[in-house]
Amino acid sequence: MTDLHIRNAAPEEAEAVLAFWKQAAEGTSITDDVDGVARLISRDPQALILAERDGVLVGSVIAGYDGWRCSLYRLAVLPSHRRRGISTALLEAAEKRFVAVGGRRGDAMVLEANERAHRAWASAGYRREDHWRRWVKPFV
Repeated sequence: MTDLHIRNAAPEEAEAVLAFWKQAAEGTSITDDVDGVARLISRDPQALILAERDGVLVGSVIAGYDGWRCSLYRLAVLPSHRRRGISTALLEAAEKRFVAVGGRRGDAMVLEANERAHRAWASAGYRREDHWRRWVKPFV
């Protein structure tokens, strides 16, 4: 897929990324605002990985690394561009990043009701771990 460009997001792209997620991602997050996305990019410039085709944002993944764990969020592809290898390319970039920093395992946050995402993650070699549950507490 030579016409696909994989790159890191720039801080000034926060609004464009949020607009993309409204089209391509399932669900929303408490951090879905310009300040949250800009803060992510500022803190870890390699975390938000984007895929472009012909200058159009067609995919994203957040590959967060905190020095201990490799966490994957917001794997999303525009509906009109799905099943063309974009998520595979994004995950390859994320995994390459993790290996370079010494990561040992990637953990993906996947909505329970998103069956399409379950199939995509499984086809990429990830497996569900039912013995874990996410516990959250909003601070705002």
